Amino acid sequence: MTTFLPTLKQLQYLVALSEYGHFGKAADACFVTQSTLSAGLRELESLLGLTLVERTRRVVRFTPLGEKIAAKARRVLREADELASMARAAGQPLSGDLRMGVIPTIAPFLLPKILPRLRADWPDLKLYLREETSPLACDSLHRGHVDCVLLALPYQCGDVEKAELFDDHLFLAFRDESGAARGPAIRAEDIDESQLLLLEDGHCLKDHVLAACNRPEIRAEATMLGTSLHTLVQMVDNGLGVTMLPQMALDADILANTQVKARPLAADHPSRKIALVWRKGSPREREFRLLGDALMSAM
Repeated sequence: MTTFLPTLKQLQYLVALSEYGHFGKAADACFVTQSTLSAGLRELESLLGLTLVERTRRVVRFTPLGEKIAAKARRVLREADELASMARAAGQPLSGDLRMGVIPTIAPFLLPKILPRLRADWPDLKLYLREETSPLACDSLHRGHVDCVLLALPYQCGDVEKAELFDDHLFLAFRDESGAARGPAIRAEDIDESQLLLLEDGHCLKDHVLAACNRPEIRAEATMLGTSLHTLVQMVDNGLGVTMLPQMALDADILANTQVKARPLAADHPSRKIALVWRKGSPREREFRLLGDALMSAM
C-alpha cells in the first residue's frame, strides 16, 4: 500500500492560512501567489481525503479537524526547522540565522550595547530580532516564530529552559517637586499609589513593580496607561506622577534632557532578572547557552 505524505511546503501554506485567516496575506507570508497557495492546499486536502478549510467569499473557516491538523503541522514545521538548525550548530556554533524575541522594556536599552560586541565576536551570526510584549514573545517562541527570547523574570513562559544573565534593579523616577526624594533609597511603603504611573497590561515590568512593592492597593489605585518607558518618563517630567524604571533604562540615559530624578527602590525583591529562554528540549540548547554567555560578556 502506497502512503502519500504531505510536503513541508503544503504544511507551510496550511499554517500560514491558519495564522492570517486570509488567502492573500498567507500567500504574501509564504512569498507565493494566492493561486499557488490555494492550489497547494487543495492538493493537501485531496491527498488526505478531507476538507480542512471552508471557503466563502468573505470568510476562511477551518473545520475542527483542519484546526487540529494545522496545529500538528505547526509542530512538524518547528521540528524540521530545529533539525536544520541542529545540523548547522554542529558545524559551527552561533553562525547562520537565529531569531530572537526581545521585550520592549529591554530592547531599546540593552540591544545598542550588546549588538556591536556580538557582531565583532560572532561575525557569521545573523541575528534577526522581533520586539514583542512578554505574552506575545512567549507565544511566538512556542509557535516557532522565534528561536529564543530575551525576557525579564519572573514570568510564566511555558515549558522553557533558561539562562539567567543578570539582575536589573528597579528605581522610582520623579520630579524634584514631587517630594519623593527622601533618603538614598525609596521605601515601597512610602510610594503614593495614586501618583504611580505604570505600563499597560501585557508588559511584565508592570507585574514586577507590583510584586516588588507588595502592596495590594497599588494594583487598584495606580494608573496603568503607559505604552513605553519613554512615554512614562515624559508624563513624569510633566508633573503627572511618578513611575518605576529599571537600571538598564537609566544606564541608557532615558532621563536625559528631563528634570526627572531617580532613586533605588528599597524592598524585599527590588529587581527583575534578565534571562534568555528557549523551548525545552531544543537541540540548540548548547548554542543558546553560548549566546547567553556572549550576552553577559558584552555587558
